[in-house]
Amino acid sequence: MNPINKTKVVTGTVRLSYANVWEPKSINGGKEKYSVSLIIAKSDTKTLEAINTAIDAAITEGISKFGGKKPNKASLKLPLRDGDVERDDDAYKDSYFVNANSITAPQIVDKHVQPILDRSEVYSGVYARVSVTFYAFNSNGNRGIACGLGNIQKLSDGEPLGGKTTAADDFTTLDDDDFLS
Repeated sequence: MNPINKTKVVTGTVRLSYANVWEPKSINGGKEKYSVSLIIAKSDTKTLEAINTAIDAAITEGISKFGGKKPNKASLKLPLRDGDVERDDDAYKDSYFVNANSITAPQIVDKHVQPILDRSEVYSGVYARVSVTFYAFNSNGNRGIACGLGNIQKLSDGEPLGGKTTAADDFTTLDDDDFLS
C-alpha cells in the first residue's frame, strides 16, 4: 500500500497562465524547466485549504533543510500568493496563484485522461486540474517552500492570456479581385 503523500495536491479547476508546459525554458539563465502559474479563485476554498495543508506538511518534512528546527512560517518564502496584491492583471483578480515547475515534462491529458498531443490545445488561459507537490528549499540564504509541477488535465478552453490574438482576429477575408488594386 502506498503511503499518502501529504505534500501533494490535485487542484480543483484552475486557470493556467505563463504556461511553458510543452518545452522547458530557462528563466534568468537558470536550469531549463517546464513551468506554469496556476490561478486559483479565492472562492475555491477546498483547493486553497489542500494547498495550505500541503505547505504545512512540506515545512514539517523539510525540517532538516531548516537546520533541524521548525521555522516560523512567516519567515519563509511561501508559494501561495495573492493575485490582487501581487499582480496588476485582471486574470489574477479575486484569485491566489502558485508558480509550479519541473525539470521533467508533465503528462497532459483531456477530461477522459487521454493524452493531448496537439500543442495548441493547452495554452495560457485554459482551465485545468493540476497535480502539484510542495517541498522545502534552503539555498543562498533563501528559505521556503516551492511547488513542483506534476501533471495537467485540461477541462475547458478559456480566453487566451498574454494578449496573443488569432489570425482570424487580426485579418478580414480579402476578395481576390481587390488583391492588386
